[in-house]
Amino acid sequence: MNEINPWESTTIDDYQKLFDEFGISRFDELLPRIKHPHRFMRRGIIFGHRSYDSIVDAMNSNKPFSAMSGFMPSGRVHLGHKMVMEEIIWHQQQGGTVFMAVADMEAHSVRGISWEECRRIGVEEYILSLIALGFEPEGGRIYSQSTSPQVRDLAFELGVKANFSELSAIYGFNGETNIAHMVSATMQSADILHPQLEEFGGPRPVVIPVGADQDPHIRLTRGLADKVNLFHAFKGPQPNPYYKNNKKPGKNQEPHVCLVNIYSKLPAEELVKVKFQNAFRAIEKSLRNILIENDEINRYTGHINIRCFSSDCEIILGKAREIVKEVEKSIGGYAFMPPASTYHKFMTGLQGGKMSSSIPDSIIALTEEPKAAAKKIMRAKTGGRVTLEEQKEHGGVPDECTVYELMLYHLVEDDNEVLGIRNECMSGDLMCGTCKKRAAGLMEEFLTDHQKKREAARERLPEFGIDHKF
Repeated sequence: MNEINPWESTTIDDYQKLFDEFGISRFDELLPRIKHPHRFMRRGIIFGHRSYDSIVDAMNSNKPFSAMSGFMPSGRVHLGHKMVMEEIIWHQQQGGTVFMAVADMEAHSVRGISWEECRRIGVEEYILSLIALGFEPEGGRIYSQSTSPQVRDLAFELGVKANFSELSAIYGFNGETNIAHMVSATMQSADILHPQLEEFGGPRPVVIPVGADQDPHIRLTRGLADKVNLFHAFKGPQPNPYYKNNKKPGKNQEPHVCLVNIYSKLPAEELVKVKFQNAFRAIEKSLRNILIENDEINRYTGHINIRCFSSDCEIILGKAREIVKEVEKSIGGYAFMPPASTYHKFMTGLQGGKMSSSIPDSIIALTEEPKAAAKKIMRAKTGGRVTLEEQKEHGGVPDECTVYELMLYHLVEDDNEVLGIRNECMSGDLMCGTCKKRAAGLMEEFLTDHQKKREAARERLPEFGIDHKF
């Protein structure tokens, strides 16, 4: 697996490859630190992350953080979209400020959907369901790409740091790709980074919940965030632990632990300007206040390094980044933190394969007639055996069953109840027909309730600054 393309249908058969090839970290290692994990977290549906520990730290210390996502208004809202909506809403409930984009510029450039239709689908499909699921106006922002000057302006600035070779390597763009499609890539990066603009609260950890197919957007944006920042703080290469100032340590000297480096990414002609010289002096002065006796700090033109002998290097690096962030903001820089991300498993289509709006029989839309949705479940692919006798003797295979997946992902909140269904299936005590009827009834009940809430949400649109001219 050498490429993941967010604009094509992608099935990830081996999630381990994402850890090995793309540097995604395992989510289960963070789970013990999360006070009230969402069921997607508890059940391993969210399987990986980039830098989500920064979000966990913020939640546990009551510090500001945000979550952001968006939807391309190109079809019906379905259970796959509901997964992302629930993750965003959960982060809002944990105290984060949350942002939801209607990616109309992407839909217009990639799918050729008219602006009017983008607005209609955005409101009628996605926004109404988002509000019905629990998104609140306090600490929440819903916007359209085409009507957000902050996002458009930031996309332009980010575009200065992006080039065709980079976009081609990440997305597979070629000579047939239209320019607007390329612009939509930087627009999405601006969506992800704009919660850190000063008018929205300034730099803070921001998480983007995505499927694994969207990781190219995350990688591009993390790179662009670093490129537009004025300074870069990082842990340097591990030095020889037996030398200090290129000399063998004396009897009472501690070995050199590590280097923390702070570099300016400004061109040389900018570095000689007074405000940047002052910025470096301010960084150095603040750093000296956090160092321990044996630590050393050196300032050069456009570069500061700290040799940590006594301090914990990771602690110094974290404090250095905070200092650099404040100084950068004081001289008009962005000081973006690299966006965090979580990765959830894809839902299986009802007949197998990926759930996709382009295959109506594979999805259950949140706007679907409840009884029709229940009938779809009764026709869905299961993990049952060929005959009733085999099912009783060998049990079913819930991990290959789309009906069990519906209950695991969406229909049953209680973990013990889900585990009971799984065990009954595998033991041969639960037949597929009985399980389908149960899931169909739960789905019909959910959709009936959700659609009532959608109608109530229509009356609440003004609370979010939205009307049908959105």
